[in-house]
Amino acid sequence: MDVFGKALNDIYKTGEADVLWLHNSYGEPEEMPLEFFFRDDEDMPVLELQALQMCSGKVLDIGAGVGSHALLLQAFNIDVTAIDVSEAAVSIMKDRGVKNALLQDVYSYNEKFDTILMLMNGIGLTGTLAGFKNFLIRLKDLINPGGQVLFDSSDISYLYEELPKPQNQYYGEVSYQYEYKGEKGHWFNWIYVDENTIKNVANETGWNCEMIFDDGEDQYLVKLTQA
Repeated sequence: MDVFGKALNDIYKTGEADVLWLHNSYGEPEEMPLEFFFRDDEDMPVLELQALQMCSGKVLDIGAGVGSHALLLQAFNIDVTAIDVSEAAVSIMKDRGVKNALLQDVYSYNEKFDTILMLMNGIGLTGTLAGFKNFLIRLKDLINPGGQVLFDSSDISYLYEELPKPQNQYYGEVSYQYEYKGEKGHWFNWIYVDENTIKNVANETGWNCEMIFDDGEDQYLVKLTQA
């Protein structure tokens, strides 16, 4: 089981867990609050609730984690398929009542949807700016005519107010590593994309881009439709 999955499993099955540490490429390790993944609608920020209200038709929840968003959509009779690459997360999703939870990588998935949803900065899984661009091209194979893609991201330029921005890569590209009970996982790439870059890449790859919501703290909700 992956390091992240072990932590999720512990908190879900026993209600207790050791600290899940998130090492990063830009500063000190951060403590990852596991309860955050099991939130209900009362604990979700306005941005996420707004995205859920916009979901329609057949929905694909990418990087669904333990299914908190999928469960809310189900409660409103939305047809949602929730996918994740963590076996533990998918097992927990199913146990929590997500009807269509799949252990699935989006890059090898072949089905079409009306809404594609990626919350909690799920777009970060694309890893790099080049990966983000390729992913927007890939999404066209998963979307029905007239469909929409909803995701949130952040501008992390504030991290570099006292540090020089990276010279050899986009400043929103970072790396992370989970550590739980002394066991460390593999480093993985993650990306936070600023508004202008999202608009430019969307335009390059044939998407209309609309900024739906800005929480005033450098985090925003984006809607893409095919141009």
